[in-house]
Amino acid sequence: MCTGKCSRCIGGTLYPLVFISIICNIVLFFPGWDVKYAKDGHITDEVKYMGGIFGGGILVLFSAIYINLTGEQGCCGSRFGMLVSIVFAAVGAAGALYSLIAALYGLSNGPLCKYGETWTTPFKHSNWSYLTDSKSWSDCTEPVNVVQFNIGLFGTLMATSCLQVLLCAIQILNGLFGCLCGTCINQEKP
Repeated sequence: MCTGKCSRCIGGTLYPLVFISIICNIVLFFPGWDVKYAKDGHITDEVKYMGGIFGGGILVLFSAIYINLTGEQGCCGSRFGMLVSIVFAAVGAAGALYSLIAALYGLSNGPLCKYGETWTTPFKHSNWSYLTDSKSWSDCTEPVNVVQFNIGLFGTLMATSCLQVLLCAIQILNGLFGCLCGTCINQEKP
């Protein structure tokens, strides 16, 4: 496969992953599908880091746009364009890593919930054991099903971020080959 076509494929694949990251992070602001927890400030701290919006969202989106343009014929579809795509892919990988780390912390610390009469993160020092102990999830009385809510969304953010890091790493290699060997866009037959 030509390095230009590979860039278009990677850029196009990153777009839905960006959308998923942003949506997951936005939804995490509304545990129990209720606005009142956001208004009252009862949101898990890792949600406020906005890894899915800034890291896996905006930074990866800028990278995806440029990587996609690198596969097109014109100013970006050149050896220099491929060199610059390495920088954009590295920025995208850094953003995706930020999103991954925020999601990992979100899963390891567990959700902020009403535990007894106080708002706390009861699973913070559980060493991930709460993930397999579904009986302990009922200790969080409010918001309803917040543990499942956080596990599902932070897990999705983790998977999405891993794919974004992988695709950006592939683009770094693709950009290196495109920089050294050319994009082969001009060599394609109509």
